[in-house]
Amino acid sequence: MRILGLDYGSKTVGVAVSDPLGMTAQGLETITRGEENKLRRTLARIETLISEYEIEMIVLGYPMNMDDSVGERAKKTEQFRDMLIKRTGLPVVLWDERLTTVEANEILIQSGVRRENHKKVIDKIAAVLILESYMNSARESTTA
Repeated sequence: MRILGLDYGSKTVGVAVSDPLGMTAQGLETITRGEENKLRRTLARIETLISEYEIEMIVLGYPMNMDDSVGERAKKTEQFRDMLIKRTGLPVVLWDERLTTVEANEILIQSGVRRENHKKVIDKIAAVLILESYMNSARESTTA
């Protein structure tokens, strides 16, 4: 089963996809939009990727606050989840994404990517980390 991982932000959505066995995640792209609430093209692109990669499930990064409370960004993510479910009919799992952007930034620094180029790929890397975290947790729960 292939899974799509998404890192939803105010003007970008990082996208990653699992391999068919659900073992690894690969960054695909960062979808950008001019305004936060202009989501039609973003959703259309996600639908295209779902069809192209035969996706059966979506894991959406859920930006909870460090104290486990749900802030404004998390509420917007919940609304985006509802749009995804309505448009795709697929199950959408909200997955804790705290510190994934920090971790993605560290990966880029360690990889020698110049700081001015981080913005182009950081959301895609964060989507990979979100998807990998979900898949690792799913594997651990089935082997426990």
